[in-house]
Amino acid sequence: MRIGEIYQTIPFGLSIEIFPPKSAAGDESLFNMLEQASVWNPAFISCTYGAGGSTRTRTIDLCDEIQQRFGMTATAHFTCVGSTRDDLVEWLEMASARGIRNIMALRGDPPQGESAFVQIEGGLRYANELVSLIRESFDDVGIGVAGYPEKHPEAPNLAADIRNLKRKIDAGADAVFTQLFYDNASFLSFRDDCEDEGIDEPIIPGIMPITEFARIKRITSLCGAVIPEALAAKLEAVQDDKDAQFEVGVEFAIEQCQELIHEGVPGIHFYVLNRMDACDRILEALDIPFADEGEF
Repeated sequence: MRIGEIYQTIPFGLSIEIFPPKSAAGDESLFNMLEQASVWNPAFISCTYGAGGSTRTRTIDLCDEIQQRFGMTATAHFTCVGSTRDDLVEWLEMASARGIRNIMALRGDPPQGESAFVQIEGGLRYANELVSLIRESFDDVGIGVAGYPEKHPEAPNLAADIRNLKRKIDAGADAVFTQLFYDNASFLSFRDDCEDEGIDEPIIPGIMPITEFARIKRITSLCGAVIPEALAAKLEAVQDDKDAQFEVGVEFAIEQCQELIHEGVPGIHFYVLNRMDACDRILEALDIPFADEGEF
């Protein structure tokens, strides 16, 4: 099922994001995790595209594995970084030949060791240009794009960032998947602002359950997400107890997701860091309908 169809035809779009492991042991662990995830019959599993395109072929391979071995719809992340238009079209052709019908179109982060994104000669500069290229090349592909409830770190302000998001929608994107956040008020305000800007495509909140406080602090420092003071205080109090951190994080995520569902979100996109233990606990606590099994 294409992203453009998911949020029109099923009652709730659960999606789960993974990343390509770097070892055989990591692959085995990921495949076990995908078996766990299949129990929840997600609308799709998305697979990231390494910094600088470092996993460009690996992403396609894993998406193919997700669909052929596990029978789940896959969405491949795709970025502009370090690629000419011809390179990008070649990748799209490879993905299409392997049966991948959903793309998460992202500008991408700068390659490791570089502080700023640089458009290469013959390449693209913005995610909306990538969306346009996908639409021109493969019009029947489902396209997701990123949104930032607390604004992209490079944007001058949230209003400018939402105008950039509107350009991605106007270029042909089907749905918006947000960066992780821990303050629902930020997401709900962002959703209202998007509506005011004329964005009426589905906006799906991205949730990363906190299982290790130190790791989340590193991640939020990079993406600009804010950890509410009350939550941070609870995590600080148990910073030497990993099990307690897990419990605090899961309980917070359950409450966060329950409120979002009450507010009528069309789905939730979970960033699980290739582990399902926290996500399993959260989904068990939520009263949400899941998609019927279908063809990818």
